[in-house]
Amino acid sequence: MRLRSLLFVPGDRPDRMEKALGLGADALILDLEDAVAAERKAEARRQVAAFVAANPAAHLWVRINPLDGSDCDRDLDAVLSARPDGIVLPKAEGGASVAELVKRLTQRGNVTAQVLAIATETPAAIFQLGSYGGAKRLAGLTWGAEDLPAAIGASTSREGDGRFTPPYELARSLCLFGAAAAGVAPIETVYPAFRDLDGLADYAARARRDGFTGMMAIHPAQVPVINAAFTPSAEEVSHAEAVVAAFAANPGAGALSLDGRMIDRPHLVQARRTLAAAGR
Repeated sequence: MRLRSLLFVPGDRPDRMEKALGLGADALILDLEDAVAAERKAEARRQVAAFVAANPAAHLWVRINPLDGSDCDRDLDAVLSARPDGIVLPKAEGGASVAELVKRLTQRGNVTAQVLAIATETPAAIFQLGSYGGAKRLAGLTWGAEDLPAAIGASTSREGDGRFTPPYELARSLCLFGAAAAGVAPIETVYPAFRDLDGLADYAARARRDGFTGMMAIHPAQVPVINAAFTPSAEEVSHAEAVVAAFAANPGAGALSLDGRMIDRPHLVQARRTLAAAGR
């Protein structure tokens, strides 16, 4: 499953869920956590379960409430029979959190749902970002810049120009490396200024440059911008094909010359990733 864009939709808004199906996102995240007030959660569970059951061909994920609260089990009891593609786990604290979630999924007879862990929302989570290797059903790691500053008493996670302050750049980097170490997809966090599409384009381009393979969205207008940023251009695909062809023609070579530049095995690895991202 390609995960360039993952669009959040409030779980108590079936009208928005229906509209979101046609917006081009690679997956929808039907939210039972932050987007739903406490008094609306029971209704949201019913709406999400019904929507997932009615749309078996869509790529639908459900963000549940954290493992340590009673809402988590209520969420799982309500939605798992509808067979969502995956569960988004907030406030994950390492591979042990994923193992606990998978245990609860299995206990309820679900053996297929994958997991996307939000891996930086508590101080303890930061010290567990290298522990996700081998976690069953883990599809990716993502991070957030809102819960963590609140948890440690920071006034903000961003500079005046929107850039992350150093502690949160560190959290982002550790999420990226933790995902790579675990062999799963690194997914960039949301860009909250949803009307600033130029800023989003720059942010998403930076994310792809740094190694992220997809990004979460909070508004429908963000989806095409994110998809474009994480889709290799024709020029990139052509270059990647040339790199792969050069090494195929010279299988014993450690380094080669291509278009007046030296290329070596890391370039081949990157070329294969580019082609995979392009669906080649």
